[in-house]
Amino acid sequence: MGRSWRKAAALAVTAMAMVPTGAQAAAPGGGDGGTWTPYTREAQYATVTETDVPITVRDGTVLKANITRPDAPGRFPVLLTQTPYGKDTAGAALNGGGSDPLVERGYVQITVDIRGTGHSAGSWDSFGPNEQRDGYDVVEWAAQQSWSDGKVGLNGPSYMGLTQLYTAAQRPPHLKAIFPVVPLADGYRDIVFSGGDINLSFIPLWLGLVTGGGLVTDPITLLQHVGGALNFTVPTLAGALTGSGSVAYDGPFWKTRSPIEVIDDINVPTFVVGGLHDIFQRGEPLIYERLKSRVPARLLIGPWTHVGGSSGQGLPADGVPSLTDLQLRWFDHWLKGIDTNIAAIPKVTQYTYGDEQYETQADWPNPKLDPQTWYLRGGQTLTREAPGTSEPAQSFVQHPVSGLCTMSTGQWTAGLAEPLPCFTDDRPNTLSGGASYLTAPLAQDLRVSGPMAARLWVTTTASDAAVTVRVDDVAPDGTSTGMTTGWQTASFRAVDSKRTRVVKGHVLQPWHPFTAASVLPVKRGEPTALDVEIFPTNWVLKAGHRLKVVVDPADFPHQLPPLPALLARLGGQVSVLTEPGHASAIELPTIGTSCVRTGCASLPVPDLTRAD
Repeated sequence: MGRSWRKAAALAVTAMAMVPTGAQAAAPGGGDGGTWTPYTREAQYATVTETDVPITVRDGTVLKANITRPDAPGRFPVLLTQTPYGKDTAGAALNGGGSDPLVERGYVQITVDIRGTGHSAGSWDSFGPNEQRDGYDVVEWAAQQSWSDGKVGLNGPSYMGLTQLYTAAQRPPHLKAIFPVVPLADGYRDIVFSGGDINLSFIPLWLGLVTGGGLVTDPITLLQHVGGALNFTVPTLAGALTGSGSVAYDGPFWKTRSPIEVIDDINVPTFVVGGLHDIFQRGEPLIYERLKSRVPARLLIGPWTHVGGSSGQGLPADGVPSLTDLQLRWFDHWLKGIDTNIAAIPKVTQYTYGDEQYETQADWPNPKLDPQTWYLRGGQTLTREAPGTSEPAQSFVQHPVSGLCTMSTGQWTAGLAEPLPCFTDDRPNTLSGGASYLTAPLAQDLRVSGPMAARLWVTTTASDAAVTVRVDDVAPDGTSTGMTTGWQTASFRAVDSKRTRVVKGHVLQPWHPFTAASVLPVKRGEPTALDVEIFPTNWVLKAGHRLKVVVDPADFPHQLPPLPALLARLGGQVSVLTEPGHASAIELPTIGTSCVRTGCASLPVPDLTRAD
């Protein structure tokens, strides 16, 4: 079997000394962004927990919280987690089901059910305005309690990471620092409608977690929760599946549920944790990028799916501490005023596939980017040379079930399907009928770091089309390991050039409006250019390996088109053009060998997340 995410995590756990070769190698735990240094301190306190503590917010709604604090007199800084999954379950998950190591070191941990979930009153509307305002109220309530010293931090993964961003954007006066783990940035582009189609694999799972985690025995509260969940989920799912109404397009509904829209209001130190195969893979580095010039910020990205990233699976490794020790160091500095040498924490640390270790870098995006264009060729090859003569196009029939046995399925089920063999080797997916392009064996290591893009020229016999672009690392034994993926619907192909990331003339991150007004017609048989955003990665393809690009008709079960789009494209024949004037290509975020040896000048990078 090929290299899998699980194997990468295991390598990190044991810190195996796999020494890379060539000029691009970096030392474990080090890199051009500095070297990790340890920090920890011993537990001091026994703990005591109060359950179902009422907290009344500004509109009179009563939220319920579990509060674990040191079993000793005194005032302590407070850490707050806001969850829709049930505070009893979420609280146990935060500390592995045992005692809370941060409380044992002098913190109070509050875990509160957000409104409309668990034991809290009200109706759930998933990051709606009331839920966002609740965070401010709970922070200020916590700061006034007899066991609080008035300093509050926020913690927790996934949904609990998003609530941190929304709460911090409200600027409660007593909030001092946050530590969001695997948080979302852009609700539409990151997860629900990436490329324009519906995320079928994760959304039902997520809604089930919210509903199941919030089940309570009190009939009145249960009735409130069921009504609130139905009021949100039924019209949301109906609008998405039918492609009707505001839900199917980017606009006010999704902007309200996109923390990137309020990120400029955050004014406290922020440590962002993400995963290279997380469901929020696209947005996590964008959050760091928007914050880094205004507040102290750090970024750690591991070899994780959503489940693995939520706990920092495999840490400590390569000098990178566990997430618990990282939070202790972060909060000890910002909430307790202890000198933990915060300045020495590397700004950016990423796991590097190929090198199979954590490495630091000076910033994100990597200031040493030196992008390369690789062309898709008619002979199913991938080369640096553009086609000089007409070459035969590869074609496939548009159908919705391609991609089942790929890395993507493991990723978009949050990692729950990852252990199954075909999700760590994409070769079975060749049966789904996509167009495949492969380089010759690489003569030297090829390092890619950051977002990438494909510009595909296609024709279709239908009135719409969609493509999935897979980027794989093919080992000498033929194992095809999924690196990253991108998606694009042809009718949503309009690009906002002002918000598109261009480095040295190479488009690395196209920005599509995805609004109703941006929809463009697709003419049968007419060459059409699609700019496909491919989500960021951090990978070294070793000498002797080959880079593979596959253009597929779908990404099932991750994505399914809304019904009108399905009917418009089903059965159409899509051809990928590879000829002069219509040369399809992929833009790679490469770090050139010359940059690694001598250093390249840092590049000003457009902020594609900021609206005009």
